[in-house]
Amino acid sequence: MYFSDYMNEWLYGENGYYKNFKAIGKAGDFYTAVSTSSFFGAAIANHFYKLLQSKKADRNGWLIEVGAHQGYLLCDMIQWLYTCEPTLIATLKFGIVERQPEVRKAQKAYIQERFGDDVHVTHFSDISEVEAKYAFVVANEIFDAFPCELFKDEKIGNVENHQISWERASKEILTWAEKHYLKQGEIAVGYEDFAKSMAKGIEQCDFVTFDYGEKYVRNDFSIRVYRAHETFPLFDEELNLSESFQKDDITYDVNFKHVSEAFEAAGFNEAAYETQARALVRFGLIEILEQFSKQTTQERYLREADKIKTLIAPTMMGDRFKMIHLRK
Repeated sequence: MYFSDYMNEWLYGENGYYKNFKAIGKAGDFYTAVSTSSFFGAAIANHFYKLLQSKKADRNGWLIEVGAHQGYLLCDMIQWLYTCEPTLIATLKFGIVERQPEVRKAQKAYIQERFGDDVHVTHFSDISEVEAKYAFVVANEIFDAFPCELFKDEKIGNVENHQISWERASKEILTWAEKHYLKQGEIAVGYEDFAKSMAKGIEQCDFVTFDYGEKYVRNDFSIRVYRAHETFPLFDEELNLSESFQKDDITYDVNFKHVSEAFEAAGFNEAAYETQARALVRFGLIEILEQFSKQTTQERYLREADKIKTLIAPTMMGDRFKMIHLRK
């Protein structure tokens, strides 16, 4: 089978890695910006609120998260919007795109714990189910979980019995690789269909997404497996694919040029592309932290400030994590 089919089965098959809810922490998934600090969601919500104030967004529209894990990010955004303007909770509609029933169950439990019956969140199995005149859609680290093909020297990766072999790539893939000056690396599968589905169901849309990657091809393989908080390149001699299959996470760096092209072809325009650090500061993260400092103890303020440093410090994470804002 093609590697993209193998990866799809690995992550989303009947016994796939994402089939069941994964805890975040020492024994679970890697930490993300969402689990680091609730101010991540507050900053994105603050950006959305600015769009609402300037009437670039519809206060009767939708706020939707794609791939919400437990629901922390959406709930943090709702909480901040309520802080800014309580009436928005009555006018906006809230949604989560999540196809795994067990994950949905965990999300519903957490939302109930946070808001009781005061907030209703609609679940969608796929972005194609969303129909709205306006929606602000947010996603954190979803594009690196789309299946991909492996490309090297005009050949494409195949998998049989958890062993990778190579065969001549199709004309379509060769054309794509030539256009993007790709000699070897990953070619994501599904970006175009995802963008078309979002464009078809949502008349006007702001889509803000964060992921690890660059706006160019690396001409090297970035695909890797996470096991017990260790990282193994896919072609590492120590990695046994049969042992990792469906048990460990697998991911790769996002080619944001590919993301942008897929959405532009579906009718979106690129409103912004920048590092996560720059985006969060522009969204108002520092101002939110300063406001928090006036309402809490010095100890709590310093604790949250330390967490936020990991989101905006000029580290490898801060430099390599990017935000892209696409608008239709």
